[in-house]
Amino acid sequence: MTEAILLVGGKGTRLRPLTVNTPKPMVPAAGVPFLTHQLARARAAGVEHIVLATSYLAEVFEPHFGDGSSLGLRIEYVTEDEPLGTGGAIRNVSSRLVSAPDEPVLIFNGDILTGLDIPALIDTHRTSGADVSLHLTRVTDPRAYGLVPTDADGRVQAFLEKPQTPEEIVTDQINAGAYVFRRSVIDAIPVGRPVSVERETFPELLASGAHLQGMVDSTYWLDLGTPQAFVRGSADLVLGRAPSPAVPGRCGDRLVLPSARVAPDAKLTGGTVVGDGAVVGEGARVSGSAILAGAVVEPGAVVTDCLIGAGARVGARSVLTGVVVGDGASVGADNELRDGVRVWCEASIPAASVRFSSDQ
Repeated sequence: MTEAILLVGGKGTRLRPLTVNTPKPMVPAAGVPFLTHQLARARAAGVEHIVLATSYLAEVFEPHFGDGSSLGLRIEYVTEDEPLGTGGAIRNVSSRLVSAPDEPVLIFNGDILTGLDIPALIDTHRTSGADVSLHLTRVTDPRAYGLVPTDADGRVQAFLEKPQTPEEIVTDQINAGAYVFRRSVIDAIPVGRPVSVERETFPELLASGAHLQGMVDSTYWLDLGTPQAFVRGSADLVLGRAPSPAVPGRCGDRLVLPSARVAPDAKLTGGTVVGDGAVVGEGARVSGSAILAGAVVEPGAVVTDCLIGAGARVGARSVLTGVVVGDGASVGADNELRDGVRVWCEASIPAASVRFSSDQ
């Protein structure tokens, strides 16, 4: 296995306002763009050539990663003029692949944080003789996902849309967003129109008698599609619960990047990361949160399970729990914001304006 495709074209609408100025794979997790973790894990598994299928804010990727040599990779970039879906995006980059028709190509979704044993998935593909192999994971509540039942040998039996009734939950196995394709299967995807591998390519392959193999790997897996999940994923990387060779420092309760400034009596816990140039003031308490580059948490603020965007400011004594503060936004002193609140980029909340409790 020497090459892979990374699908990084999505708009990340569920993550807004984090993705107003930044494509989802470039939002920092544990101090570096999330995509860095995926690239580093692919390289560690022996991948040498990666094609990034870009679309939304496509111009951001190449200036950061260049030709990939700093990561030991050769990276190429292909941009969709119009969104083509997962299958269309895969087909759109096929001209950059060098694999022969029967050789395997690894494919990742750009918003999944996983401890997948990549070499094991590749080995499963080779030994089973599959046309496509899928990473499957087991979840406690599969109702929000498409189900992928397999037989005793791991061969995929069906692709079932999100179940609506208990009777429809025939397995706890779901598509985990990493695949190995035989190169010839990629070349057979229709050109120049949107195609979904989940809803079109895979079911049609199954109907035609193609061999689709599932490999269940229930190590760490998290879809980073929501702000809450993204914050949790960043914290898990810092804590060492999610594996990555790209975390810029030792795993532990906190990660403070070199140019950040943290007051001696501030308390950072729960996998908190403080980005380049960010400031955490005296007596502040920050738990399980990501404070992005240039952000400021003023003295006495309490920030729990939050993402504070680049250049944003949290005022003195404000209490934020489960909140996203967009880039450049300002939350004034003595505010109280709770789970689910999203403060938009450059917005400003005056001091003592929002509370969920009395002012006593």
